[in-house]
Amino acid sequence: MYVFETIIALKQHLDQHRKGDQRIGFVPTMGALHEGHLSLLQAAQEQSDIRVCSIFVNPTQFNNPDDLARYPRTLDADLKLLEEAGCDVVFAPSVQEMYISQPLLTLSFGDLETVMEGAFRPGHFNGVGIVVGKLFNIVQPHYAYFGQKDLQQVAVVKRLVRDLSFPVDIVRCPILREPDGLAMSSRNRNLTPDERQQATELYNALTLAQSLLQEDGDLARAKDAVANHFAQKPQFQLEYFEIANADTLQPAEQLQAPGMTALCIAAQLGKVRLIDNLVF
Repeated sequence: MYVFETIIALKQHLDQHRKGDQRIGFVPTMGALHEGHLSLLQAAQEQSDIRVCSIFVNPTQFNNPDDLARYPRTLDADLKLLEEAGCDVVFAPSVQEMYISQPLLTLSFGDLETVMEGAFRPGHFNGVGIVVGKLFNIVQPHYAYFGQKDLQQVAVVKRLVRDLSFPVDIVRCPILREPDGLAMSSRNRNLTPDERQQATELYNALTLAQSLLQEDGDLARAKDAVANHFAQKPQFQLEYFEIANADTLQPAEQLQAPGMTALCIAAQLGKVRLIDNLVF
């Protein structure tokens, strides 16, 4: 496994593979890797000749400086996991390597910025779009793999690719969960032992809403049930629970076609912000 810290060294290495018409699969991450990330790498192994993973905690997508400071950084452990998982190339740049100066470009993703993560984290998707665009230009992958847990981010990246004509296929991979249902996330490391046990309430709320919707399709009833669920759990601060179209992420007025109804939730538990979703 090759590890590069500079853009020029990475590009020179990957150019040799492109000359041999090898397909490049790319998994962008912010590190603190877990089995969910490795499942993306596994998907890349099935479609690509060369698997590239980036590890970069991108400061421009954090609108809360404390959240940026708390984000776990475990580079040595991450590199060991990636090598064991069969990754071919790792790009682990510094902030200075990725941003010679503070970017002045502003990206707008339209209606995606008015709902859910866009509404609660102003400027977040601008930062996501800039860093993903930079990484796509640097790596020039044929395929890029993103986890469904960040469902709205997947929609943002797809819009970026469409509007800027990046020649890359975006692959959305399923959420991996702990045995008790908690969606795997790097931020889970910041939960206290008690909070870790309580964190499953997000998934419990999603499955409750899904069960009710499958009974009668009543969206208002499902939303009320989730609100009541968290009203009895003061340790949580529920930010949103939305029923949306799984592609556009816009609020749904009725159940969507099979596989297109997304139940999306975000809540603060202690100092950790958790998100989750179900698509059915």
